[in-house]
Amino acid sequence: MTPPKIYADFQNLDDANRLRLTCAGTLQDLQRQGIQLQEGQILTFYSDDADDQGQPDELRVEGRVHYDEDEQCWVATIDWGAIRHASEEESQDTKQCSVADPPLSGESHLTPIRAPVSRGQTDALRGRGGRL
Repeated sequence: MTPPKIYADFQNLDDANRLRLTCAGTLQDLQRQGIQLQEGQILTFYSDDADDQGQPDELRVEGRVHYDEDEQCWVATIDWGAIRHASEEESQDTKQCSVADPPLSGESHLTPIRAPVSRGQTDALRGRGGRL
């Protein structure tokens, strides 16, 4: 089962480099989806981004929720190296479908797939000390 997708500001970090789950977009997504944060809960977090042509291509990553007693707020621990673009997931879904579904008679066996952002471009986004 896919964890719920919640907005997070990837620049709103605590001293332990965890996402603070305090911004308006986060709270709106939680309320809209009827999610009450719980210790250890796994969620998918997303933030706005764009591809090289300026088209929306959000960043996504899974994280584990924790309540920080010192800061009196919910935070999420994420693996900064696991951040990906939505287009990377979509191209994976397309590849899986094209492998599982053989072509009908007379159809091409090739399925056009949008090229994902290159690893170098993604690495450049991650390059500034783990912060985007």
